[in-house]
Amino acid sequence: MTQIIDSFLDIAGDYDAAFVDLWGCVHDGLHAHEAAVGALQQYRRAGGRVVLVTNSPRPWGSVQTQIAGMGVPDDAWDAIATSGDSARAAMFRGVVGQRVWFIGEDRDHTFFEPMELLDDPLTIERVPLDAAEGIVCCGPTDPMAHPDTYRPQFLAAKQRGLKLLCANPDIVVDRGEVREWCAGALAQLYTAMGGESLYFGKPHPPIYDLARRRLTKVDDGADQGRILCIGDGIQTDILGAQQEDLDSLFISGGLAAQETQTRDGTPDAQALERYLQAEMAAPTFTIGSLR
Repeated sequence: MTQIIDSFLDIAGDYDAAFVDLWGCVHDGLHAHEAAVGALQQYRRAGGRVVLVTNSPRPWGSVQTQIAGMGVPDDAWDAIATSGDSARAAMFRGVVGQRVWFIGEDRDHTFFEPMELLDDPLTIERVPLDAAEGIVCCGPTDPMAHPDTYRPQFLAAKQRGLKLLCANPDIVVDRGEVREWCAGALAQLYTAMGGESLYFGKPHPPIYDLARRRLTKVDDGADQGRILCIGDGIQTDILGAQQEDLDSLFISGGLAAQETQTRDGTPDAQALERYLQAEMAAPTFTIGSLR
């Protein structure tokens, strides 16, 4: 059974580093959560390391600029690992071919920026679906449109055996009070239709490998066994921690606020337990919001 706590700092001393989700934990898609920022700053002042581990399909530098604009200062974190960087590395190695059909918003075009650390990266060309060797999906062009919108294109792609590279495994996110579809919803649909989807963000291993490398770069003395994963995604952040054999802190007031009856920063214990049992999840700790 998960332990409900009042403050991250009550347990922070047991961990050398925290892998912290962004959306729903540190910001709401529009503004930073001040209490979360303050907790991370205090954790770092006490010697802890913070790696922001996000399913954003963007390069880490783009995420840094984005969160700074929301009010997340640089002294609240040490490094950033993004699903976008994990997926980009795979794309430039040719996992879905050289000519790709791209699904995403205009702001997602940074996904195709060169990665200097790769040896001999493939030159990627964006083409129409009928000329593509594979699919790169950063998210729906219209995040408010239901994924079923893509059924006709996905049927054609599946019949040609195209693989879909999913740059963001999240199904939905809440931008303020508005829920939006993410790339994970499209990949889920494509898989259900018989297509093959490739994932690189949470809960899948590539992003944790990247996060560990980023942690080592800022602190090669950090104990890789003393890492706490923090997030509000039960099937991304918490499942990923379980699969990596790492402790986790579930933020119940994020995506699952209604299911866990989280009010005034505290989940209802019985509602939380029912939710965790239904999701077959076992976070080490739970808190209403990161603070």
